[in-house]
Amino acid sequence: MKSFHASRRFLLATVLAACAAGAGAADPYPTRAIKLIVPYTPGQGADSAARLVATRLSERLKQPIVIENKPGAAGNIGAEAAAGAAGDGYTLLVGSNATHAANAAMYPSLRFDPINDFVGVAYIGAVPMALVAAPGFTASGVRELVSLAKSKSGEVTVAVPSSTARVVLELLSQSAGAKFKDVPYKGSSAAMADLMGGHVQLSIDTAMAATPLVTSGKLKALGVTSAQRTGVLPTVPTFAESGIPDFALVAWNVWFAPKGTPPEIVNKLNQEIGQVLAEPETAAKLKALGYQPGGSEDPKKVAEFVRTETQKWGKLIRAAGIKAD
Repeated sequence: MKSFHASRRFLLATVLAACAAGAGAADPYPTRAIKLIVPYTPGQGADSAARLVATRLSERLKQPIVIENKPGAAGNIGAEAAAGAAGDGYTLLVGSNATHAANAAMYPSLRFDPINDFVGVAYIGAVPMALVAAPGFTASGVRELVSLAKSKSGEVTVAVPSSTARVVLELLSQSAGAKFKDVPYKGSSAAMADLMGGHVQLSIDTAMAATPLVTSGKLKALGVTSAQRTGVLPTVPTFAESGIPDFALVAWNVWFAPKGTPPEIVNKLNQEIGQVLAEPETAAKLKALGYQPGGSEDPKKVAEFVRTETQKWGKLIRAAGIKAD
């Protein structure tokens, strides 16, 4: 009798396992809404790009993607929340050069590990920075500016409205061997107003933020920080074209998942997001937001990119002694 009951229990367990496997095969990921944490305020560039990509991804996955804005501490608050979420594919994070490259060097301590607490899902794109000046400024390009800065060491004033701008200025100083006087600002609007008012000579901001003022003739762009020219300012040369070889430092966005997220889910999301970014309409809208869209990078390349950027930004920040306010 014991053998008979044992056989029945074994048969029942086998049937239940088969049913479970069948149910899993019938209901592939995702089966419910996905939460996408954006660690910035609504309306910012990263938020706008995230909503654009999320809308199309939701249509492809046939599940809602709910945006949850968690701004604060240069993205750290939202990143910490994502790091503590379950690694099941139902919580994602819009990470950036701040949350996953710069902040570890700027803040005395973080309550999450940018590398070990996350899995890189997809590289969304880069956001070039632009160096701008008032129309009457002496230099018309980066090469002339470097010569001017060397002749007036530490006298040329540059508005820095963000930590990204500060790091760009540090790299420019190191690469060109020229000193500038940085003038910190709380945000882009105040920096641009003072630049147009003649209180500072230059400013560094995202190419998208600078474009309206450049196209209207209120400012002139001396150069962009990306390896290639940007579509929003196509006639403006890169720093590398202007005599600073290999200069490339941009803001960027990568979507992350918490550690422990199954590789098959990460790969599925990577492939689906890649398809979204490859759509001509989506790519055109991202470019209009100032992005150079990604999408062809697999998760291994994304992880390698993040590690490289962490080292690059960390080195520049420590050299400049930049600390969080």
